[in-house]
Amino acid sequence: MSKGKQQIFRVIFVNQGQVYEVYAREIFQSELYGFIEVEEFVFGERTQVVVDPSEEKLKAEFSGVKRSYLPMHSIIRIDEVEKEGVSKICDSAGSTVTPFPHFPVGGPSKGGSS
Repeated sequence: MSKGKQQIFRVIFVNQGQVYEVYAREIFQSELYGFIEVEEFVFGERTQVVVDPSEEKLKAEFSGVKRSYLPMHSIIRIDEVEKEGVSKICDSAGSTVTPFPHFPVGGPSKGGSS
């Protein structure tokens, strides 16, 4: 890879029942156990005439975010790509992706009543 060209990663993850696809320049394993750090989000330029509402929603959601910590079990895929694409949010309904089951902070119920 040449020094003039920066890496761009496409990160696809599940968040609150929706599948997010975002682009970022920096990704690495976090010091927080079980998390991936994502930094320097990349969004399309506003010079385009057509505005994608999904990308605008993501841009607003990650506005002012320096770094995101994503739980490893929510990551579907990370790809290094040649250039950025359009960031988007899709409903996971009808998707072939099944989210990893998660339990409340206290862990799964032991079956007894308290």
